[in-house]
Amino acid sequence: MQKVLLCGGGKIGRMITKLLAGSGDYEVTVADFSEKALERIGKQTNVDALRLDATSHDELSAAMRGRDVVLSALSYHFNPLVAQVALEQGLCYFDLTEDIETTHKVRAVSKEARPGQIFMPQCGLAPGFVSIVANALTRHFDKLDQVFMRVGALPQFPSNALKYNLTWSTDGLINEYCNSCEAIHDSERRDVLPLEGLEHFSLDGVRYEAFNTSGGLGTLCETLDGKVRELNYKTVRYLGHRELMAFLVNDLRLSQRREILKDILEHAIPITLQDVVIVFCTVAGWRKGQLVQLSDARKIYQDTIDGETWSAIQLTTAAGLCAVVDLHREGKLPEQGFVRQEQVDLEEFLDNRFGRRYRSKISSRFVLEAGSAEEQDDAAR
Repeated sequence: MQKVLLCGGGKIGRMITKLLAGSGDYEVTVADFSEKALERIGKQTNVDALRLDATSHDELSAAMRGRDVVLSALSYHFNPLVAQVALEQGLCYFDLTEDIETTHKVRAVSKEARPGQIFMPQCGLAPGFVSIVANALTRHFDKLDQVFMRVGALPQFPSNALKYNLTWSTDGLINEYCNSCEAIHDSERRDVLPLEGLEHFSLDGVRYEAFNTSGGLGTLCETLDGKVRELNYKTVRYLGHRELMAFLVNDLRLSQRREILKDILEHAIPITLQDVVIVFCTVAGWRKGQLVQLSDARKIYQDTIDGETWSAIQLTTAAGLCAVVDLHREGKLPEQGFVRQEQVDLEEFLDNRFGRRYRSKISSRFVLEAGSAEEQDDAAR
């Protein structure tokens, strides 16, 4: 049985604990500074709880001793120290960060990894699963042209002017709306502004908007640099959301006063468990001399497990991390150093007991417009 230390017992941490501990293959200890969070975690069976100051090198070292893996569901700014201590203690490391600078720091730590020790940040939804899907689509082309990734976690029943409810970390949400965004445009890597690049599209009969946000690409800009003309990631929202957020972030300059923006959002925008996660990837390029487009679309809704309702963003984010941890345990990931999401095989991920949470009723089975029926069947699998 693999011994896991999970740092962070909040909304996503509780879901990770539920999945891993419930599988019977992981001995889970959840560490958090909040007594309230630990009290909630303590209600789950076969789980140990530990009070931990994640800013303390000594406390982290003591908590990691005797463990095999450390998972961070903490706010991104804690992760560089957690990764450093994991290196020292010989643990494999996984996190959910969307913060680009934090990922650079984790990657620097991973250069000293021992044999059998991996460091895999950005293991959630976006970054995370969306990179696995997009990269899988790119493999069906002789030459790439465009890779577009669109993801949103939305309320099923929007009832305010923003048409939005808080579904995950407010710090992470603000990061996405305020930090610069990576992209490839006209075959050149560049930074683009958040909340720009507004576009509209329809999916499953519903109209949405999408715009630039930070962090969702993971490491795909580096992986596909020199191989694609256009690559970008945008967050999906209901129509009208972007205009109001741009007023707060840009016109009122709350991007420079993020604690105030956080306070406003958390005191005015309710949390909901009745949400839907949208993943929509489109790739275009050449195959056998023809310009072809392939798309993959998914909608995942909240679910009830053992009588408790879990939101779609909890399920998808936790499933993304738990699936790659499980694949690592099964020997299906690289064995040392820094591991990117796009190094994960999509079918192995979706066949995994945790990854299958991403299977969706509207998920497209794409078919190439060129080639034999046998080739089309191969592409659809």
